[in-house]
Amino acid sequence: MLEWMGAVCIILVLVVSAWPVLKRLAEACTSDTEHKVQGPGAAAGAGAAPPLAFICKPSALANYLLQHCKSFCKPDSIPAWSWRSVPSFQTVFGALWPRDSTVHFVRDHLQLSDDGLVALDWAVGGGGSGTHHKRRRTSSNSTSPILLIIPNSFGKITRNVLKLCEVGLTHGYLPVVFNRRSQNGTPLSTVKLQQFGDPADLREAVRYIRYRQPAGRIYAVSESTGSGLLLSYLGECGSSSYMTAAACLSPIFRCQGWFESGPTWPFNWALLLYQKICLSRYRTVLGELIHTESLFSSSSLRAMEEVLFCQAGLKGAQVEGAWEAYWERNDPLRDVDEVAIPVLCICSRDDPVRGEPQATLPWELFETNPHFFLLLTALGGHCGFSFPEEGPVLWSHQAVLEFFRATTEFFAAEERAKQAARRRGLSAVGKTFRHRSVSTCKRLPACSHNIHAIYNWQRSYTR
Repeated sequence: MLEWMGAVCIILVLVVSAWPVLKRLAEACTSDTEHKVQGPGAAAGAGAAPPLAFICKPSALANYLLQHCKSFCKPDSIPAWSWRSVPSFQTVFGALWPRDSTVHFVRDHLQLSDDGLVALDWAVGGGGSGTHHKRRRTSSNSTSPILLIIPNSFGKITRNVLKLCEVGLTHGYLPVVFNRRSQNGTPLSTVKLQQFGDPADLREAVRYIRYRQPAGRIYAVSESTGSGLLLSYLGECGSSSYMTAAACLSPIFRCQGWFESGPTWPFNWALLLYQKICLSRYRTVLGELIHTESLFSSSSLRAMEEVLFCQAGLKGAQVEGAWEAYWERNDPLRDVDEVAIPVLCICSRDDPVRGEPQATLPWELFETNPHFFLLLTALGGHCGFSFPEEGPVLWSHQAVLEFFRATTEFFAAEERAKQAARRRGLSAVGKTFRHRSVSTCKRLPACSHNIHAIYNWQRSYTR
């Protein structure tokens, strides 16, 4: 059924995309393929759009990223006659195109505090028995970094997610996919679905991962609407997120407006149909909580979200002000000032799902908050970013892995510099007091909570 739905979506998108193809062919002679990089703090909409722009607040970490991340400076240009120049094709290719993957998954069902269930799918390479892989990926002695992948909020495991798992394995990561309640074959054990930006389930999953792999750093990557959950988690947990760095691929930032206006009609129809198919499995049990007739007859993403989370009683009565109150609790940017780790966001100007960048991207966030970095491409669609001669690794995945490596190296260098300064300070103190008695040194005031020393590693890169 899902394969049939995918085929219909591809046909519809091909029809809708016929005009953009002809338009780009007509403009081929005026196409500019010069590579440009927009440095930190550059204006969002000044002049012609370069193939790649790096937008952020100037800082020591931003300069380090520009020097050590090659993918930040070399997006491959796309000829106007190529299918890659059409955002709808890029989006469909990354989401629905089949891929023969060597990655297999070993699933852990995690029972939550309210008896609900989420699933963690650990990616393993081909070959060997599942039991062997399970023992290997749950070893508490492993120091391999964890690559926590949060798919879109509809639960669709896309081609790009599978490729990211493959790339993560080849680079020494332990990829694990977080599946929400009832999604991707996860049983619905309680009559409760996860709200769009409620990080409670993800928080318990991260604690479990931390318990199973205490020696491994945790890096997080989210895709599309799944970025709302990741940003909510990072904002709510702050410096207690247990994560080193995070990345969002084609995130949806202004989610309330996105649900109200919706993407273009082929994608709106496809997302709506896919969610109805997934929820139809639980039609009977959901009938105890919501008005299922309204749910499966809804014609927009907003209507479906309202039925699931904003109605009272089985008659489907709309609670006054429930929609606004829902987004006060679930807006991904509600606690964005509390985010305490570097976050890379990769977006394209021609994203057909998110919408126009001037209205849908929070430019002030990247220009004023030193924790957020934006890579903005001229082309790439929604979670596409497929460029010519890219090899087996998508450009967006390469940029994410380079970002994780560079931030880790930067923090390590900062920590070494701090320790060296501390040793020099201790050496100077020893020389100063070497002729004094021990009792005199003991009378020196000492602060048991040196706030500047504790938080220096977090704030140093904001200079």
